[in-house]
Amino acid sequence: MKKMYGKLLSFVLAMAMVFSVPVVSDAAVVSSVDKSDIVILYDNDVHCEVDGYVEMAAIKKELQSQSNYVSLVSCGDFVQGGVIGSISKGEAIIKIMNNIGYDVVTLGNHEFDYAMPQLKSLMLDLDAKVVSSNFLKKSTGKPVFGSYTMKKYGKTKVAFVGVTTPETFTKSTPVYFQNSKGEFIYDFCGDATGKALYKRVQTVVNAARKNGADYVVALTHLGTESVTKRWSAQSLVKNTYGIDVVLDGHSHSTVESLKVKNKKGKSVTISSTGTKFANIGELVITKKGKITTKLISLGEDEETKSYVEGIKDEYNKLLEEVIGKTEVDLTTLGADGNRAVRNAETNLGDFCADAFRYVMDADIGMMNGGGIRANIAAGNLTYNNMLSVFPWSNYGCVIEATGQQIKDALEMGAKNYPDESGGFLQVSGLKYTIDASIPSSVVTNADTGMFEKVNGKYRVTDIQVWNAQKSAYEPIDLQMTYTVAGTNYTLRNNGDGYTMFNGCKVVKDNTMVDNDVLRVYLTDVLKGVVDAQYKDPAGQGRITIINKQKS
Repeated sequence: MKKMYGKLLSFVLAMAMVFSVPVVSDAAVVSSVDKSDIVILYDNDVHCEVDGYVEMAAIKKELQSQSNYVSLVSCGDFVQGGVIGSISKGEAIIKIMNNIGYDVVTLGNHEFDYAMPQLKSLMLDLDAKVVSSNFLKKSTGKPVFGSYTMKKYGKTKVAFVGVTTPETFTKSTPVYFQNSKGEFIYDFCGDATGKALYKRVQTVVNAARKNGADYVVALTHLGTESVTKRWSAQSLVKNTYGIDVVLDGHSHSTVESLKVKNKKGKSVTISSTGTKFANIGELVITKKGKITTKLISLGEDEETKSYVEGIKDEYNKLLEEVIGKTEVDLTTLGADGNRAVRNAETNLGDFCADAFRYVMDADIGMMNGGGIRANIAAGNLTYNNMLSVFPWSNYGCVIEATGQQIKDALEMGAKNYPDESGGFLQVSGLKYTIDASIPSSVVTNADTGMFEKVNGKYRVTDIQVWNAQKSAYEPIDLQMTYTVAGTNYTLRNNGDGYTMFNGCKVVKDNTMVDNDVLRVYLTDVLKGVVDAQYKDPAGQGRITIINKQKS
């Protein structure tokens, strides 16, 4: 059982996402196919939505009763993103995929989240072929797994070419791809133009064609042009030839059938199923060479359902395992018993902000008060405690921001005081004062509520940043760049209107889910004990409010 836990026991996503009923899809039901049709079922970005595999198994069995040639493939991000996957470090998901019978998978960026040794162990245990043409060992230039695999359907050969987003370096954990000297020893063929990726994929496609492939199906984890355009599925198609269809993931897009012309002007189909089994994809290649993709739906397979339920029951028990203890109550409330975390400092707010700062190794930690959703009573702590505080499954990230941007963010968070704001910022490595006598001059967009500017005097004053070398706080330098850790909701996705961070350099992104940040802080940094440093419910004096109005 120890192997199941590991050192990094993620417990990502809200429990509701794992123990929910199967997703109800608006997609079409399974259609009839001919015995000679090649049918390829596909998914992407499942993120441990284990109930969806029950429907996938039902669809596979139904189509196997009609066609002699049915395969099952995944376009990545399957072992991370839910409690069962994270507690087992992906092992439980691999068991389920083997039970259903996947044939080919490519790697998403989140397959790397348990570090390289565990990735290799998981892929060794997976019965399916693992393909990623552009995930290379730098020293040799050779793929870590296969570049492509060829499957024969009667006399027809179909090559499955895998492509993993070069964003993986930043959207997993960079150190996983480095040696002890900090040198990158792996490569994803990423460059500023996208040409390195196109060239690598073209080389592999050419090899597959030379080896007799009648069709080439690219299993890509790249996403749409809204992510990183030069590495998108569309850009890959436009800059290559010889691919017949692209089954894509990464951006969580729902695309039934998008036609894009390749480098030689031939139309290529791109399809993507969304995320968490919102849909299941069906690619059909007929005897006459007609290629179609659509999103389909069916009921449950009872045999698979029983198997999945057994695994869920096993991990339900683990959610109640004790992972540490707290000697003090951690609260979102004020001395009057009312909620305070959205307009004042609390010790739980300090705990959460500290977790981001220390675990993600940044100068400053920030956490929006509206994202802290439960108190923790003194006593033993379990996985469920962490999930109750952070039920959102937002990913942690680190950006580089100027002192001025940080000041604007604090001003945005304090604009509603004394009223509440979900964007009120709990902080770590930082202290600041709110002068309640100064009216807010924050200007937000009338339609969206997004931050635009501060059009007057700042009510946030006396901002100080912790200097570790001097072991003292010092005034913030508005021109200086600091590393700031928090959730992608606030720092990357404009949550609560925080647009002032747009354009900031991203140091780390999507590396760990929010409740896992709390767990790692508790177990690895605090060594399992929340002690007297958090004893004051009102926190450690990081947020001072002056000139309060008397009631």
